[in-house]
Amino acid sequence: MMKVVNCRFREAGKVYRYRCDNFNLAIGDKVMVNTNLGIDMAHVIETPYVVPDEKDGTGLESIIRKATPQEEKIYEEKLVKEQEAFVKCKEFIDELGLEMNLCDTVYAFDGKKVIFYFTADNRVDFRELVKALAATFRVRIELRQIGSRDEAKLVGGIGICGREMCCCTFLNHFAPVTLRMARDQGLALNPSKLNGACGRLMCCLQFEKDVYEDSLKRLPKVGKRIRTPLGVGIVSDVALVSEEISVKFSNEESTEIGKYKWEELAPLNPEYSERPCDKCPNKNPDKNPNKRDEE
Repeated sequence: MMKVVNCRFREAGKVYRYRCDNFNLAIGDKVMVNTNLGIDMAHVIETPYVVPDEKDGTGLESIIRKATPQEEKIYEEKLVKEQEAFVKCKEFIDELGLEMNLCDTVYAFDGKKVIFYFTADNRVDFRELVKALAATFRVRIELRQIGSRDEAKLVGGIGICGREMCCCTFLNHFAPVTLRMARDQGLALNPSKLNGACGRLMCCLQFEKDVYEDSLKRLPKVGKRIRTPLGVGIVSDVALVSEEISVKFSNEESTEIGKYKWEELAPLNPEYSERPCDKCPNKNPDKNPNKRDEE
């Protein structure tokens, strides 16, 4: 068994997990951890919990130590420097007339490197911008162009569901999302309802894909003839989530609609034998859950 704790590097940032076997931590504690930018300070956002060694523990970094008062002071100074660098970079962008949108600025904890994240519709020649920034801050400068999804993850926000956006909480990578997923789920192809804050198709369409694929494989399609306790009818509607089938019965005098749970009809229609959906694991697992790729 191992003890694990969830941490964040910023208020609206992604959640990262670290081992904390030898520490007694509480919500709000500040801890020092290893990241791809070097040692940095993170904030504990949940009470530590225990998981089996073989479950979700592979590749997790361990917390180095609790932050000292001096490190907390350095962290507060780092936040101020990031804000100042953001404002100064915006000024340089305007002066140089560059068509780019600055999203965020991140200083390494040791102060030797600063990363500027930006979005742009086209390629940007930012060589003059890098020279100006290097001359101003006297540290290593890195500019990273990110996509609209990465921008939403950095900035954070609330989704149309009323909860904090998945990309800035638990989502470790962006899986492909297509309109076919919306069609399979019976959703109206309305961009205002299907697009998230980033302007792209909502990631939650991917979360529910396997459930709908499983139902589509097992349930009869609209227009098919199936047997029911009242006789043979034609499928007029299929509710994929509740697995409720609407069947139309027609004769010379009238047309009636009956609703049935598929579990009632399955024994009468063996040709639609259950074909379980492959329990496909995530096709692109995040091999390093603590890589601060876009923080």
